[in-house]
Amino acid sequence: MQAREKAQALYSQFKVGSALLATDGRVFTGCNLESSSYGLTICSERVALFKALSEGAKEFVRIVVVADTEELTAPCGACRQVMWDFCGDIEVVMANLRGGSKTVRLCQLFPHPFGSHLF
Repeated sequence: MQAREKAQALYSQFKVGSALLATDGRVFTGCNLESSSYGLTICSERVALFKALSEGAKEFVRIVVVADTEELTAPCGACRQVMWDFCGDIEVVMANLRGGSKTVRLCQLFPHPFGSHLF
C-alpha cells in the first residue's frame, strides 16, 4: 500500500503498488510510472521485479499487487509474461484498499505461457 502512494499516474489516476518477496527475505517495491507517451509507461510489478533483478535477486516467492478498486486487479499481460520469465510460477496476491485480497499461482492467471521451455 505504501508503494502505491509513490505512483506517478498523471494521466490515468490509477495508482498501483507492488511488493515482491525474494527467497532471501528481501522485499522490493514498485509503483506504476506513466509517460505522456503511454507506451513508455511501466507497471508497478515490472518496476519491483526490475529493481530486484538489478540488486541481484534471482528467486522469488510472491508478489503483492495493490490497487484502489472494488474488484481485485490482476497484473496485465505484459507483467504476467515478464514475471513468468524471471519468477516462474510464483504466488500472486491481489489486494485492494478495502481489505480484500486473493492469492493465486501465476499459472492460474497465465495458463499457456510462452517461455524458454518452447525452444
